[in-house]
Amino acid sequence: MVLLEVCVDSLAGLRAAVEGGAGRLEVCSRLDQGGLTPTDDLLTAALATGVTSFAMIRPRGGDFVHTREEIESMWADLARTKALGAHGFVLGVLDEQCSVPYAVLHQFVALASPLPVTFHRAFDRVSDREHALETLIACGVTRVLTSGGADDAHTGRHALRTLVEQARGRITILPGGGVRAHNAAEIVHATGVNELHSSTVFQTG
Repeated sequence: MVLLEVCVDSLAGLRAAVEGGAGRLEVCSRLDQGGLTPTDDLLTAALATGVTSFAMIRPRGGDFVHTREEIESMWADLARTKALGAHGFVLGVLDEQCSVPYAVLHQFVALASPLPVTFHRAFDRVSDREHALETLIACGVTRVLTSGGADDAHTGRHALRTLVEQARGRITILPGGGVRAHNAAEIVHATGVNELHSSTVFQTG
């Protein structure tokens, strides 16, 4: 079976995801902005379902180059959602050269420890995916949510396969972006992954 992670930003979406059999939840607010840090109430409701629930840590929409003040607010959000009982965190940071800043990301992973960190689709904005993946691994990131740099995971499935081969089990590659029931099996077959990310609930197998 392939694990399906579903992102939710409302109680209605949460109910649909749980009823549809989501294997993991990415809990956020404002999916119209790509997902921001969730409200405490929604995260608490997600945790009450018993489904593994990761909290998005993102202070605003737009790019992923954050000021020092924004980084500090993300640290505070991580600490708060960790105290609420989040099972893991989804976040991403880039520098002005579209590289992953090792020191900043390493600090996030340390603050999250022992809970897992997923690096979100900021990864699709990096200038060098091969180098960026090694940085994530070196920082101790557990998984990376990516479309392989393409508009959607199906289009980027061959690039995703390359990332899976590079990862060699050191980090989980989580295809996301336009993953739907009609293309999920082909993405899995082309990439060899065992997890998928979607905003839509569907059966996987």
